[in-house]
Amino acid sequence: MPDSPLSEAALEFLRKPNPAVMATVTSSGLPVSVATWYFVEDDQSLMLCMNADRARLKHLKNNGHVALTVLAADDFGTHISLQAHVESIEPDTGLADIDRLSRHFLGKDYPARDRPLVTVHATIDKWFGWSEGQAAKF
Repeated sequence: MPDSPLSEAALEFLRKPNPAVMATVTSSGLPVSVATWYFVEDDQSLMLCMNADRARLKHLKNNGHVALTVLAADDFGTHISLQAHVESIEPDTGLADIDRLSRHFLGKDYPARDRPLVTVHATIDKWFGWSEGQAAKF
């Protein structure tokens, strides 16, 4: 797995609205995965948003590590997997971050406005690409 920074080709792939699955670890060491939206910021940090009461948020606070696999929308055999560590967890004031993600993935603001959300920023430590049955040259 290459260390960060991401290559330009990897960034191009990750900046598309591709489906993704994030994984965290429970306090008892069990892995947990869930579909999620993500965004790679200009500084190459990973941005995730979630409801403030989600179990995965508790996992991130307890462990501080997250894995994310981003799948090509038209070919799930092509993907980039990221390993990252949490840098910050902050309230999503005014739902600005989830709206940004929703516009990126759905083309409109996030419809659920009735519960608090948080924004997680994580630094990507390592990444790996896979396509056509072999390591991809992203």
